[in-house]
Amino acid sequence: MELQEIDVFIEKDGQVRIEVRGVKGGSCLDITAALEQALGGQIAEREMTAESYETAQDWLQDELTVKN
Repeated sequence: MELQEIDVFIEKDGQVRIEVRGVKGGSCLDITAALEQALGGQIAEREMTAESYETAQDWLQDELTVKN
């Protein structure tokens, strides 16, 4: 299992940026939903990473390839 990380950056102007790593597919949105809501729920911009376009099946296939 890959390490999952959430980094929260608060800029000098008060803008908050959340970065998620180690999560495949759109489930990163589920993981950050409560945090986004606690921060006011207003999203100015959302930029998806390459990981967000991968599926859990892709990840499992990669893991099996590495182990064999």
